[in-house]
Amino acid sequence: MTTENVAAPINAWQVAQRQFDLAAEMLNLDSGLRRVLREPRRELTVHFPVHMDDGSVQVFTGYRVQHNLGRGPAKGGIRYHQDVTLDEVKALAMWMTWKCAVVGIPYGGGKGGVVVDPKKLSKKELEGLSRRFFTEISVLVGPERDIPAPDVNTTPQIMAWFMDTYSMHAGYTVPGVVTGKPISLGGSEGRNEATARGAVYTIVKAAAHLGLDLKKAKVAVQGYGNAGSIAAQLMRDEGGTIVAVSDSTGGIRNMAGLDPDKVLAWKKEHGTVQGFPGSEDISNAELLETECDVLIPAAYENQITIRNADKVKAKIVAEAANGPTTPEADEILHRRGVFMIPDILCNAGGVTVSYFEWVQDLNRDHWTEADVNAKLKVIMEKAFGEVLALSEQHRVNMRTGAYLNAVQRVADATAMRGLYP
Repeated sequence: MTTENVAAPINAWQVAQRQFDLAAEMLNLDSGLRRVLREPRRELTVHFPVHMDDGSVQVFTGYRVQHNLGRGPAKGGIRYHQDVTLDEVKALAMWMTWKCAVVGIPYGGGKGGVVVDPKKLSKKELEGLSRRFFTEISVLVGPERDIPAPDVNTTPQIMAWFMDTYSMHAGYTVPGVVTGKPISLGGSEGRNEATARGAVYTIVKAAAHLGLDLKKAKVAVQGYGNAGSIAAQLMRDEGGTIVAVSDSTGGIRNMAGLDPDKVLAWKKEHGTVQGFPGSEDISNAELLETECDVLIPAAYENQITIRNADKVKAKIVAEAANGPTTPEADEILHRRGVFMIPDILCNAGGVTVSYFEWVQDLNRDHWTEADVNAKLKVIMEKAFGEVLALSEQHRVNMRTGAYLNAVQRVADATAMRGLYP
């Protein structure tokens, strides 16, 4: 990442609130309701000790935030990253509220995080940290209250430890307390690919709307983790040419095309996509400005900003990551005619299949991958159509259309329930 991209950090929580304010203003929401929806319902900060392999005890800081519970229990991932902050977790929790509402699943928004670089922990230390953190936040979580899931640097194995920890305290197995679990422990078929698959369903709809032939499309993917690498493979399957990809170490480009499977194998072997044979090394900043038809930011927040939005050459920006585009950049892209598929719609496939997993767990049921993907396709395409209709009706960009849809649904639920007591 260049120094240009890390200068003047952007506060994700302020971005999330501004996005909400814009929709609330257009919807002419009641001022009291605005004040309720503008803040999280609950914020929990925990400082917890972990036995390290060298015999020392380290204290880590973690968070769990519930933004809104009007439409159902809180839902949202837990991330392990050295740069996690409470404001970031609050923003992600709010985005989860809108994301669940956009696709019409009966959840509110939650999010969690631990300030840690998990790459520096042994497996034993990682397990100890995970179990202790989940015990600390268990005052909030539960299958009817708050259902965590994987996020940045958390895995099905970590979800299994979470589930086991909660179950040991309960005295019986509670598979519905987390989603994103291994299949053997009540995980759902298709969950691993769900975020990317949902994103690609929306890209296909956007391309059809714009008259863009995906078989001739050049695709660039920022972030080559779970969502990004699978999105690259699925876009290749749609006939697209993957011309550039990147991860946290930097990126690679070959305008004639990259084989996403071979790039993934290279990354697994070398820990980076850089150095891949037959490609040129580029920076993450250069990837965002690559000549392409579809740009898929699948990394972190605040990647497309006022500094580089006018250099984005893609016709479609599909936000597989949460919050990769700032409000100022949104306006620039919209003015330039770039079609944005906003995060709360584009990457909602993950939480949708998490919902499917939760339903299967509560019913002690198991669906086939074909069933899961078919149900996901129906939900994503319906949500895309609703957001597109609102954006055209109000002559606004797709993000504002998605917010108008989501905020109205959450506001209706909150208002209908009333204030207790």
